[in-house]
Amino acid sequence: MKPRTIRSVVTLALVIFFTMGTSSCLFFGGKAKEPLAGTKAAPDAVLYHQAVSEIKHGQYTMARLALQTLINTYPNSEYLAKAKLAIANSYYKEGGTEGLTQAVAEYKDFITFFPFLHEAAFAQYRAAMGHFRMMGKPDRDSTQALEAEADLQTMILRYPHSKWTPEAVQRLRDVQEVLAEGKYDIAQFYYIRRDYPAAAARLLDLTRRYPLFSGADKANWMLGEIYQKFEKNNFAARFYENIVREYPLSPLVPAAKKKLIAMGYPVPRPDPKALALMEKQETYEKKHRQGIMDAALGDALNTLKSGPSLARAARYGEPNLTPETDIVSAGHGGRQLLMPSVVAMAANSAATEIDGKVPMATVSASASPSGGVSGSVGGVVTAMSSERPTSQAGDTGADNSVSAATVGQGQAQTMKDPVKGPKPKSTKVLKPEKVAKPKGKSAKNGPPPDGSKKKKGLLHKIIPW
Repeated sequence: MKPRTIRSVVTLALVIFFTMGTSSCLFFGGKAKEPLAGTKAAPDAVLYHQAVSEIKHGQYTMARLALQTLINTYPNSEYLAKAKLAIANSYYKEGGTEGLTQAVAEYKDFITFFPFLHEAAFAQYRAAMGHFRMMGKPDRDSTQALEAEADLQTMILRYPHSKWTPEAVQRLRDVQEVLAEGKYDIAQFYYIRRDYPAAAARLLDLTRRYPLFSGADKANWMLGEIYQKFEKNNFAARFYENIVREYPLSPLVPAAKKKLIAMGYPVPRPDPKALALMEKQETYEKKHRQGIMDAALGDALNTLKSGPSLARAARYGEPNLTPETDIVSAGHGGRQLLMPSVVAMAANSAATEIDGKVPMATVSASASPSGGVSGSVGGVVTAMSSERPTSQAGDTGADNSVSAATVGQGQAQTMKDPVKGPKPKSTKVLKPEKVAKPKGKSAKNGPPPDGSKKKKGLLHKIIPW
């Protein structure tokens, strides 16, 4: 045979052999191997990559449909966590109030189901940024700003070593700048109206929680002036000292030093850390002066912009990581040290609106702060109650100054014996009709003499006889 023919026969034999081997495996029960998970041929992987591509092209509804199909059809898939996170990302990128609200909820769900994954830190950060993007201007509702502050604080404290933490710290500075500016504007409004207790309550909270606020030196100055107006120089000196010590590069430092010297208090030295912090801030502002001016000008011209201006926010320093506590919360060093005095201030402010009908002595008695800035609030309340004219103090007599103890005793007597019901003596008091409607001779004889018994019932105030 020729060599060409021999080669053709061998090639044909090899083809037949391999064909018969493959067909025999299939015929005798051989199964084709399923594609490994994670390869392009895996159906869950196909759905996930298809959804990611649709999110990139802005087809968010179709992407979420594919991801939801993946979650429902393949509950044990390795793409389950990625699908949950991709759904949240689709809402976040879609934007709008509805989309961002849904994104925050989806990110929180992801943290609940997968708290130990590395992506949990990213989900916490994005949840905070959802509130951040919905945050309004300082003079608007602060709900979203407070939610953003709380979520950013949680993210920084829970994931301190995450790569998203430095950016979260800066965002927290931005949020606290907006919250502090809102409090400062309200305090300035009350200060102009000469409602000093209401202004002091907000300024004290501002200086305590937001020391990095760009107008913190002005807030301390206003507090010093408020205490000086009520001749509380020992409290006023603390705030002038804060300006010199904590804000050494402030333009108010020379005036604060003069105030301290005039009141006879020593001038403190600037804090080195605070000085270095302000120098860094000034260097940053000089370096980015044009960008800051453009941002401020753009915010001033664009009055329809819903977001706040962040041009003056601090770039250095540790923001406040303590969550906002409740008014009645317990614990040392929290807001509860300030709250009794703030309540007294609010009552004092209300008293000025109703011509001093509220006795400030009973209101401020509940405040027992243990010194510090929080203790200085009681000084304003005490000063205002002492400055109140005597004629107004006379108006707050027995008719208006009902003590809390008397009210509590009356409520306790009413609540006694709930099963047996009220006592017979109380039922007799609640029947003024018999006494109010005299019959027979008493009606003809007119009013009783001066030595008669005391009047009973509510109708005697209207009909004396």
